[in-house]
Amino acid sequence: MQNMNKKTPISQRFRGFLPVVVDVETAGFNAKTDALLEIAAVLLEMDTNGIIRPKSTHACHVEPFPGANLDPKALAFTGIDPHHPFRDAIYEGDALENVFKIIRHEIKSTGCNRAILVGHNPTFDLGFIKAAAARADIKRNPFHLFSTFDTV
Repeated sequence: MQNMNKKTPISQRFRGFLPVVVDVETAGFNAKTDALLEIAAVLLEMDTNGIIRPKSTHACHVEPFPGANLDPKALAFTGIDPHHPFRDAIYEGDALENVFKIIRHEIKSTGCNRAILVGHNPTFDLGFIKAAAARADIKRNPFHLFSTFDTV
């Protein structure tokens, strides 16, 4: 493990932010009312030449929260059956805590201060993560709360 105080190439390149590629699958477009169904986070590493590569992937299938809207059009688009017994879905708070714990560890080991969400239209993903964290009463969200890196 890296020295917790040592600045690594990735922490220096992104001004103390750890870029984490995230994708979510949902049951609609409204983060407050529609279910978060899947979350995946890819940690990145950067060598001394500045080459960034995937380091590890962490993903969870998520149970819809009680009373969540499940838009049939969104489910048809994603192909996800939220009630399929082989999904091995877990409570959204547990899913976020699992992913957040790994990200927090990587933040510390790289000498970064906070994670920044990287994705295609990342404000959508970040909105669902923030809404799920609020529902689960998670206070320590490792992601910057409004800044993202957009791949569009």
